[in-house]
Amino acid sequence: MSTRGTRYWLAPAALLLLGLVPILAGALRVTEIASDPLPTPDNARFLVHPIAIYLHAGGGAVYLLLGAFQFFTPLRLRWPRWHRVAGRVLVGVGTLAALSGLWMTQTFPAAPGNPDLLYGFRVMFGLGWIICQTLGLLAARRRDIPTHRAWMMRAQAIALGAGMTVLTYGFWLLIGGSDSPQASALTQFAAWSINLALAEWFIQRDTRKTPRPLIGVKT
Repeated sequence: MSTRGTRYWLAPAALLLLGLVPILAGALRVTEIASDPLPTPDNARFLVHPIAIYLHAGGGAVYLLLGAFQFFTPLRLRWPRWHRVAGRVLVGVGTLAALSGLWMTQTFPAAPGNPDLLYGFRVMFGLGWIICQTLGLLAARRRDIPTHRAWMMRAQAIALGAGMTVLTYGFWLLIGGSDSPQASALTQFAAWSINLALAEWFIQRDTRKTPRPLIGVKT
């Protein structure tokens, strides 16, 4: 494989690797709930509305797996129709996953010790995920591809928050931080923030490389 070909694989490979954590965690939770378990302090709140877990975990898994390949340039250029159809599917399942996540945040009993701060973060980023996808779809419909790509990168960054949380929380514990609900909330916020900061860096890099087209100007 050429150096350029290897470079093209870096983005989807990194996205898939980071997405494995929430995908596997969701699969384990869905498997547990589907087995009709006895209520425990750990799973009782998830048994209130199990359909929400199925929608959130299932929609999130499809979003993270399919979404990673939307950033694989050769696939996007060779099969543009596939890219457009997959994009519509992604907006649908992503919105479903975000709405079910917000539903759980609003209706599920809070985990013991969870601070109000975590509730606020989940609502803020859940709504942000929906907004980014919507703005990305609207940009695609008016053929503003740079703006479309930027918003979809931000949406993918938010969707990968759980994957990055493993790294931020793990680092916090590694340096001797306390294992507490407050630390969990703050490291989740840090994970979303880091992902969005990285997305913005890539967006600005692409903007510098590719001059923005003059929409509506005839030459």
